[in-house]
Amino acid sequence: MNDRLSSIFDAIPPCKIFADIACDHGYIAYAMLNSGKCERAYISDISAKSLVKAEKLLSAFIAEKRAESFVSDGFDNLPKADTALIAGVGGALITDILDRANKAGKLPENLILQPMKHCDRVRRFAVGLSYKIEKDFTVSADGQFYDIIVLKKGKDSLTPEEAEFGRTNIRELPIDFKEKIRVQIGKLMSYAARDNIADDTRAEMLKKAKDLEKYV
Repeated sequence: MNDRLSSIFDAIPPCKIFADIACDHGYIAYAMLNSGKCERAYISDISAKSLVKAEKLLSAFIAEKRAESFVSDGFDNLPKADTALIAGVGGALITDILDRANKAGKLPENLILQPMKHCDRVRRFAVGLSYKIEKDFTVSADGQFYDIIVLKKGKDSLTPEEAEFGRTNIRELPIDFKEKIRVQIGKLMSYAARDNIADDTRAEMLKKAKDLEKYV
């Protein structure tokens, strides 16, 4: 697994039944079963053709009936799991998947989410579905930054700052988060230095960069 997937795997709690939604190659589900971190695993993808590569990787576990594959849009065709991962897709898609699962009564006890964008929207939506954030942090992998959100059923609330940046990030200021903020500051300063932007836009960019400095 690459660094992103390894970080996701490390964040998943031990469980009985693990569901990997939109599982791609199935590396996480394979690692969960191979390590004994879960007893059974469901792998799913909306495309039967895309699911084939994960089925090949987990073929031994499928033969042992420790793994099962499903062509499914999110949780739609899956049996109930106690822990589920949705990673590597957009935040809008994640909230849509969670909304349908909630209406169908299929939301698991534990969720691990790794949105590719709109992380703030995902955080707010998950908390609105009565999930509590256990851990919420940034990892640097393959030249990019990714947010990993670990949730468990329970009551919670978010400050605007927690929704935007992640609770663990602002409380513990991990190295990868600080590096992400430095990159953001650099982009803002570079944009503000352009000759062809309005003065009010430049002032807004500079203020945003100044506000971010507290995190680094």
